[in-house]
Parts: sequence; C-alpha cells; structure tokens
Amino acid sequence: MQELVSEMDNMVLRGEIPQAVAKFFDESAHTKDVDGSETSTREQAVQKLTGFVGSIAQVNEISLLNSSIGEDVSMSEFRFHFNMKDGSEIKWHEVIRREWEDGLVVNETYFQN
Repeated sequence: MQELVSEMDNMVLRGEIPQAVAKFFDESAHTKDVDGSETSTREQAVQKLTGFVGSIAQVNEISLLNSSIGEDVSMSEFRFHFNMKDGSEIKWHEVIRREWEDGLVVNETYFQN
C-alpha cells in the first residue's frame, strides 16, 4: 500500500489531482469535504476536482508535510497555496484520510485547519 499512497500523493504534488482520483478511486468511492459537501462516485469526485483545478490561475505551493499508513487506511498532510482566476488567494493546511480496499480508495475525507 505504501507504493499506492506514494504514487497518489506524488500526483497531487504535481497538481494532477483529478487524474489521481481517476486512477486510484473505486467507481463507488465516497468523499466528504470540510464544508459538508459529498460525492458518491469516482466520476462525481473527478468532475468536482476538475472544476476546482480549472479555477486556479497560479499554483504557489503544494507541499506534502507528512503521511501515515495503517491497515487499509492512509493519511496525507498537505499545504496548498493558490491564486485563483477570480482574483482571490487560497491557502490551507489539509489532512486527507483515505480508506482503501483492493488497492483503491473507497472513502476519502478532508480535514482542514
């Protein structure tokens, strides 16, 4: 599982966030964001993240601060800093908790600070 988590996190670091979801999510994967919004399929998650990535004007930082792997669960801690196309600036610190089954993410939850 270490290799899967590392590969997924490296895709996120390169800004390939929708592509990472398309590759590593189960078809019926569920996500829950800090604002309470949820997706219930891989396709919904890809669409949501494609829209978000499309609204970024400039990536200032994507840093992986830490990661941890347990039995069928991983946690990855990131720092993000973006300038958005609407002129706003977004900075956040996020922990992504992923539940894995058969090499695919079945549940992903985001925690922000």
